[in-house]
Amino acid sequence: MTVRARERDALLKALRAGLVPLIGQHHIQAGRTAELAALSADVERVAVGGTAVRFVIGEHGAGKTFLLRRARSLALDKRLVTMHADITTEHLLHSTEGRARALYTELTRGMATRGTPAGGALAGIVERFLSAALDEARQTRTDPALAIGERLAYLATRPGGHDFAEVIIAYWRGHDTGDDHLKSAALRWLRAEYPTAAEARSALGVRSIIDDATVPDHIALMSRFVRLAGYDGLLVCLDEMVNLYTLADPLARDANYDQILGLVSSGVAHLGFVFGGTPEFLRDGHSGLFSHPALRRRLGGGAFAAVGPVDHSGPVLRLAALTAEEVYVVLAKIRFVYASGEGGRYLVDDDALVAFMHHCFGRVGEVYFRRPRTTFKAFCDLLAVLERDAGESWRRLLPGVDLSAEEVDGRPA
Repeated sequence: MTVRARERDALLKALRAGLVPLIGQHHIQAGRTAELAALSADVERVAVGGTAVRFVIGEHGAGKTFLLRRARSLALDKRLVTMHADITTEHLLHSTEGRARALYTELTRGMATRGTPAGGALAGIVERFLSAALDEARQTRTDPALAIGERLAYLATRPGGHDFAEVIIAYWRGHDTGDDHLKSAALRWLRAEYPTAAEARSALGVRSIIDDATVPDHIALMSRFVRLAGYDGLLVCLDEMVNLYTLADPLARDANYDQILGLVSSGVAHLGFVFGGTPEFLRDGHSGLFSHPALRRRLGGGAFAAVGPVDHSGPVLRLAALTAEEVYVVLAKIRFVYASGEGGRYLVDDDALVAFMHHCFGRVGEVYFRRPRTTFKAFCDLLAVLERDAGESWRRLLPGVDLSAEEVDGRPA
């Protein structure tokens, strides 16, 4: 298998920073077969007109973000559009202070298609919709504005859809007349970047903006719009959901949980959600999702939700610890990537992989199975030293590889 230089550099840079790589994840994939199959089935369901909701639950460093990235890759391969963002104190699902609007802005900035996997795909999606409408107008000898309006008629009947449609038409006017300012204003509105309705009315002639209260409506509108643009659906990925669990204000926390319930119960066709969170975010009966009775019932929060065999049929995917064999496979794949896919350029042999695993287990115990991110980071650091100094020996360096400092607070650095 060839490892492209761009993928190699992105993978190793991300791994050494303790982050999930944006591209090339398949090169280091091992294990999680059942979880990926479940997410793949969700993507298929969305593509054929259904809905899907998944909560990927695991400890910090267990691979939640990696799985969310793989879910996005699967969705892009199936001609879906993806949106993604992290929940933070400034980006919430429910707010009265602009924080939900800020989250929507992040989601739209992260919009991706197969041709634009890194994000920033919104303008291209609008252009694709207009291109299809204009092609139809030429074929039927219809006025372009009429053809565009007819395609948007369905959206105009939905909550918030009238102004959404007007903004798309405004973008077309800008495109048709060469008015880049008007096109830019339309994209600002679609990204929820107008803080007041007065500013939007001055720029576009519409009476509303995307605000905190209308974010769910506009996620649903966007899922319908991408279908009109020729895609098969929309997958929304929200990571770091634990930041809702840690909100100090219980009323704000419960309001965000209500918003989650509304999203997962919406039943909008061709729309799916994947949420990433920690076990306490899910199970804590005082502050977690299970403190919300309706969500507890929906997510199967029974007495045995946290124990017993892993169940991949429900909405919750609980990430089990990687096995020793799976960790070994990932280390071997990292070695392969580091060598650009050329076995003759390996910096360490198989004995080094086994020795490295024994060293990690001796330092942090079974934690390195449950939170492998730190292990992989340390291995990349070791390979980097060996690459810089060809005369250095992994046997001499290995005792100095220290993982314990990064696990003091239970989270990887």
